[in-house]
Amino acid sequence: MMLLFLLLSNFLMAQQTVVRGVVSDIRTHETMPAVTVSFDGTSIGGSADIHGNYKISTEGQYTRIKVSFIGYKTIYKDITPGIAQTINIAMSEDRRELSEVVIKSGKKTRYKNRNNPAVELIRQVIAHKDQNRVENFSYAEYQQYERIIFSLSDLSEKFKSKKIFKNYQFLFTQQDSDAIGGKNLLPVYMEEKLSDNYFRKSPYVKKQVIQANKQVKYDERFIDNEGLKAYFNRMYMDIEIYDNNIPLLGNQLLSPIADGAPSFYKFFITDTIKDVSPQLIELSFTPRNTTDMLFEGKIYITMDGNYAVQKAVLSVNKHINLNFVRQMQTTLAFEKTDNGRYRLSQSDLKIDFGLNKNKGGGIYGERVVVINNFVANKPRPKEVYEGPAQMIAFNATEKGDEFWKANRPDTLKPGLANIYNNIDSLQNLASFKRAMKLITLFVAGYDDLGPFEIGPVNTFYNFNPVEGFRLRLGGRTTPSLSKRYYFETYGAYGFKDERFKYFLSGTYSLNDKSIYSFPQEYLRASVQRDTKIPGQELQFVQEDNFLLSFKRGIDNIYTYNDIFRLDYVHEYLNHFSYKFELKSWNQSPAGALYFQNVVGGQPNIVNSLQTTELNMELRYAPHEKFYQGKLYRTPIPDKYPIFTLRYQEGIKDLFKGDYSYQNMTGNINKRFYLSQLGFTDVVVEGGYIFNKLPYPLLDIPHANQTYSLQLDSYNLMNYLEFVSDHYASVDIDHHFNGFIFNKIPLLEDLKLREVVSFKSLWGGVRPENNPANSPSLLQFPEENNGKPIIYTLNNGPYMEASAGIENIFKVLRLDVVRRLSYLDHPDAARWGVRARVLVQF
Repeated sequence: MMLLFLLLSNFLMAQQTVVRGVVSDIRTHETMPAVTVSFDGTSIGGSADIHGNYKISTEGQYTRIKVSFIGYKTIYKDITPGIAQTINIAMSEDRRELSEVVIKSGKKTRYKNRNNPAVELIRQVIAHKDQNRVENFSYAEYQQYERIIFSLSDLSEKFKSKKIFKNYQFLFTQQDSDAIGGKNLLPVYMEEKLSDNYFRKSPYVKKQVIQANKQVKYDERFIDNEGLKAYFNRMYMDIEIYDNNIPLLGNQLLSPIADGAPSFYKFFITDTIKDVSPQLIELSFTPRNTTDMLFEGKIYITMDGNYAVQKAVLSVNKHINLNFVRQMQTTLAFEKTDNGRYRLSQSDLKIDFGLNKNKGGGIYGERVVVINNFVANKPRPKEVYEGPAQMIAFNATEKGDEFWKANRPDTLKPGLANIYNNIDSLQNLASFKRAMKLITLFVAGYDDLGPFEIGPVNTFYNFNPVEGFRLRLGGRTTPSLSKRYYFETYGAYGFKDERFKYFLSGTYSLNDKSIYSFPQEYLRASVQRDTKIPGQELQFVQEDNFLLSFKRGIDNIYTYNDIFRLDYVHEYLNHFSYKFELKSWNQSPAGALYFQNVVGGQPNIVNSLQTTELNMELRYAPHEKFYQGKLYRTPIPDKYPIFTLRYQEGIKDLFKGDYSYQNMTGNINKRFYLSQLGFTDVVVEGGYIFNKLPYPLLDIPHANQTYSLQLDSYNLMNYLEFVSDHYASVDIDHHFNGFIFNKIPLLEDLKLREVVSFKSLWGGVRPENNPANSPSLLQFPEENNGKPIIYTLNNGPYMEASAGIENIFKVLRLDVVRRLSYLDHPDAARWGVRARVLVQF
């Protein structure tokens, strides 16, 4: 009986047809996941896995298999029934192009939404969006692999043959010349990430636990690796097609299935795909205005009543008002879950950047995301969902090559497999080190000398009415000297006032990290003797910057300052931070400024003011990302608000402090994205001083008498023009991103963008702080002709507005600013033109 069973089993096995193999792209040779392979004329089959491997079997006597994938030509292959066989498949793209229908009578058909079956279909997709999101599940979890790559692209053979690369030809990779990025690529950056992801619908939680992370590392003296990672990940964010707006390169592009998509896109049904289950409708779309922030491409809709997206291919029109982008393409693939819904299984975003959109070298970037091990509606213990939205395993950066080979869902191309080692080799080139030093000197202004760097060079020389010609020389230590101790210093001399100025600080890192790395925790002590303009507060610019020597109006109000500071800063991974500061400050007037009160009915000159204060600052910036430069940490703008609360306590008699006082200020900063209308930056701030104080210790608004546009200052307010002991302000800066200019003939080709802003400051001085009511207080100074210098805001708010054009030559913003109130003040500028250099996509 057993023998009969074995013979029967062997007979049945002999009759079974098994076909296996690998599916790849005939042009790029990359393996292709999710390709459908079936026995021709049947529904028996399956899909290729993330490595492109497939395996199907049947007992039927079929002689042909069918291989199909959206956007590719269907392939049929003959097979031999009854045996196991291997058949590898190379698929080629179906390059059919969409064109508008033209009536031969000479009239061009007018596109309409009404009675348009393509629009009716997209409205069904929009109506079913919520049910097709992952968020429709009560619970979901999956493993996600991410890889982001940047390469120098479209490199000429001449560049490749340069002497510097003679022994490093292995750095280059090649691809088909018609592929995005061109033929020759030089990979310069790669990051890989493997994470476990958890979602819970109620209460809402979306959490990522990074289990492994690997990144190309550059010399920290030149490049902030963590900031580079944050910046690249901000540029290449997740493409969520079911969201109304899709972030791309810091901009928001309207999704083709957004609620208002039919108003901005044209839709066309270009194919019906019947040889897959469920059947699909190929829906092509293009922007109504090709310069708007919109996509073009194709989406494939399931005809099973769910109206889900099964695949999407998105690109941008060559006329889009998006800087430096030559080509862009993203492909989204979705897989069916056990409950019949579709979920994202893979995305591939490719962008080729260049100063010249048509030719020449550029930068090619690609981000690949593969999602597998998807499990729906399986709750985890509540501990899994607790904690921050992103967590990093303690050994995430220590995974070796064998781990990555085993856990990558695909195999790296030969040119990328050794990128980590190749970049290490490149950094050892003397010529590369020299180039990086020159770039750092030009961009950051520092010349690296190993344990010490000199700079910034743009502060070595400037001039002002008080100091005349001012020379300055300074520098600071680097992590190559110590990762715990940091020192910074400069010395300066003014040839007019014949005074030396100096600064010296020492910083001790308390968390065994560079003080320029997030999260920071350090203790710093500093001493400074220097000049200052009351009310001048600069962001991301040194006060000694040579370009700030040029100012409008009368610029002779200065103070000499002797300051000692002791600071403690502590940041947390959730982006909450606090800072404590002890500050002893002696200030004395300089230039046209003077300190004078009235004693016994007679004017009395006051040489200086001495204060000692304790400051506390609480700051919360959820999901904040930034790039740490040599001088400043530059935030990467996002939609999340930033909250700041500051408290100052003046302590009399401590270190000879003359005053007791309390000062409280609060600030909220947020960007609002308004889809096709651009975005708005809003800053709201308020403050209150509780005590009787002389005017130099009251709040002095940030003014600007330079010709640069300063977003955090009042650009037509004079220095020390106003003081307040209580105030509230609102700043609004709206960017239309070309929404209006894109629709004006001739202007649309210039890729200009509109921007408007409004600033308003309410405030005042209470009677006890008004020198007119209290002769013992320092009196508001006047000019020689008796004109007052300082005013209060008791007669209403100070207001100014501006309208401007940005993206001039892709880097310049030019605003015409109008002052709206307090126009009767002497030397008040009613109009002004201000410029700002800003590189943006």
